Amino acid sequence: MNSSVSGNKLNSMYCFDLSNSCPKTNVTPSRFSAMCIIMSVIITITIVGNLMVIISVSHFKQLHSPTNFLILSLAITDFLLGLVIMPYSMVRSATSCWYFGDLFCKLHSCLDMTFCTTSILHLFFISVDRYYAVCQPLHYYSKITNRMIEVYLFVSWSVPFLYSVSLIVSNVHMEGLNHFVESHTCIGSCFLILNKLWATVSSSFCFFVPGAMMIGIYIHIFSVAQKQARMLVLHNHPHYLGTNTNKASLKVESKAAKTLSLVMGAFLLCWLPFSIVTVVDPYLDFTTSDDLYNAVLWLGYFNSSLNPIIYALFYPWFQKTFKIIITGKLFNNDFSSFCVR
Repeated sequence: MNSSVSGNKLNSMYCFDLSNSCPKTNVTPSRFSAMCIIMSVIITITIVGNLMVIISVSHFKQLHSPTNFLILSLAITDFLLGLVIMPYSMVRSATSCWYFGDLFCKLHSCLDMTFCTTSILHLFFISVDRYYAVCQPLHYYSKITNRMIEVYLFVSWSVPFLYSVSLIVSNVHMEGLNHFVESHTCIGSCFLILNKLWATVSSSFCFFVPGAMMIGIYIHIFSVAQKQARMLVLHNHPHYLGTNTNKASLKVESKAAKTLSLVMGAFLLCWLPFSIVTVVDPYLDFTTSDDLYNAVLWLGYFNSSLNPIIYALFYPWFQKTFKIIITGKLFNNDFSSFCVR
């Protein structure tokens, strides 16, 4: 009897009842419950909030603009991240075990990297859109056409997917790590291990380079916007944006640029710690603790929850469409053309 109880306790310490099984995380029930609650809230906000954005932009004709199509695609990315990636990551983070097989582990890692990289490329192209809207308003409609938006969306989705698939399928990211992998491999683990070279390349491609370019673009946008505002107020320039209509247009575009720069800033702050850990960890012989890794990973995931919250706080059109969706008026065909701005 005692040996049976002892055996059950021993098995409960591991992910599977196998000799080469990974050990479970030793956490108190209260901490385990807190982790599950926090992660569940993040997942729920991500799915519901981004679904609201998707319905709003796709249903209301007045919101069919180049910028909003990019926002719609970004919301789809965040929605899929919350629906397809986060629930499985929650199980892994809470128990340190992967119960879903090696094949799905690779697929999960591939899609995780794809969605996160797709998000930042969307934000990059949104910053390009805002650049033309604020800095070159007379050329905006000739530069940012529906065809160009289609190109932006194709690049934003295809490039990250091809990069992630080629990286993970080829296993080039694990070159030189054979001894480490053999000594640390156990049944029930699922983590993307990158060697020093590919940790640096991936973080630069997926985060640092496009992030730095976005910061430069938005700094230029605000510099130009300030010059335009001073010119309109102090000199009352008669030729350049001199009408009330154009002044109002400039104000709207500048506000949109500020709101979207806030979205960009939230993305950079949320994913910066994870990107730094990704680069540094191989140089520390992969000694980063599970607690730190999970914290920076879920901080990055939390960004997908923040975007719809930012839209709700700063976009009146989202507040109106949210009320229409919640009250069920969305099913009234007349509301597809309802004025929401």
